[in-house]
Amino acid sequence: PRLAMTMGEDSAPAAPMADVPGEADHMQTEEQIGGQGEAAVQQEGGGKGPNYKLKFTLEGHEKAVASVKFSNCGKYLASASADKTVMVWEAHDGKHVCKFVGHTHGISDCAWSTQSDYLCSASDDQTVRVWDLKERQCLKVLQGHTSYVFNCSFNPQSNLIVSGSFDETVRIWDVKSGKCLRVLPAHSDPVTAVQFNRDGTLIVSSSFDGLCRIWDTATGQCLKSLIHDDNPPVSFVTFSPNSKFILAGSLDGKLRLWNYTTGKCLKTYSGHTNQKFCVVSTFLVTGPNKYIVAGSEDGCVYIWDVQSKEVVQKLEGHNDTVVGVSCHPKQNVIASCALTNDKTICIWAEEDSQ
Repeated sequence: PRLAMTMGEDSAPAAPMADVPGEADHMQTEEQIGGQGEAAVQQEGGGKGPNYKLKFTLEGHEKAVASVKFSNCGKYLASASADKTVMVWEAHDGKHVCKFVGHTHGISDCAWSTQSDYLCSASDDQTVRVWDLKERQCLKVLQGHTSYVFNCSFNPQSNLIVSGSFDETVRIWDVKSGKCLRVLPAHSDPVTAVQFNRDGTLIVSSSFDGLCRIWDTATGQCLKSLIHDDNPPVSFVTFSPNSKFILAGSLDGKLRLWNYTTGKCLKTYSGHTNQKFCVVSTFLVTGPNKYIVAGSEDGCVYIWDVQSKEVVQKLEGHNDTVVGVSCHPKQNVIASCALTNDKTICIWAEEDSQ
């Protein structure tokens, strides 16, 4: 489905919206999204922007690469592909570690457990698989969705997995037993993203129905529904590092930072192209400044300053839509992956970092 994410020619992108006026937009969001250490401190000399350069390119997948994820320990990078495989690579040099084979259709997403010992993957074969990195084998096949499974994520304790599907539901699974604990009738269109917050008590989901929803993990209750005035289809959502905000991408070519407690849109980021595919965005918080990173349909990776909303760097190296991005947990390194005409993973590093 990452390849079939077209909304049709008749669904023209909604008109862009100005940021919500008032003091909300002047909040020091940069200091509040979280990250390493204390509140963000500007580098000496002020506005030195990022300077990411292509470090190396990973080749091996035979079809579109839909997802890339650095492990929490920082040692590995996982990639999931339409070629039905999940590959694991050494993060520092790109050496191939292993390949997981078992899904019968393409894979749209993969995710690491907190201890970086397990991976889960979401496939068009309507299942989620759990893989053991050390034993190099499939531990569980989670069955229950009735259409493509588009995304998956472990909770911080890594005893639960949440998955979102084209069947419009969100499912919560027990990792040990492989049983489905809860089915949330979450949306009225395909679910495009799901993620736990940093303590695992909340789940965020997004959908082409235009909604981002916050769920109580324990009860399955919907605590909040966020919808933008223009109601564009939401193609991705993620919590900020401290889980106080959510970042949502939509098919009007905008990224929006929401305070989900108040229901206010604080910041809007634009400049990239996103009208067709589910393009991933994430937070880059390893350095002194806080950035947002996202893929784009023009084959580039875009980096915005969280606070100023300006595009501060554009990474050129892919030759098809960049659907996946991931930021290394400890170093100033970004991984990106692209669709069928490209099939590669690019690793980008700050020029002056290792």
